[in-house]
Amino acid sequence: MSKLEMSTAEIGLTVRTTNCLEERGIFTVRDLLNCTRADLLSISNFGEKTLEEVYASLESIGFYRKARQPMAV
Repeated sequence: MSKLEMSTAEIGLTVRTTNCLEERGIFTVRDLLNCTRADLLSISNFGEKTLEEVYASLESIGFYRKARQPMAV
């Protein structure tokens, strides 16, 4: 299975965050990557702290925001 097809529940998000995403129809990493920051923040009970949790989980499986890519060593 590709990383894009992983469910949001498989990438280390809390149950609460996963439930928020699934209520909005966001079930896979692909779905999540197609959301803008504004899309995510428009979800009920989804704030900056939850957004940072999502970004950290995506980074843990190798998806980085442009400004946050790891430095080459």
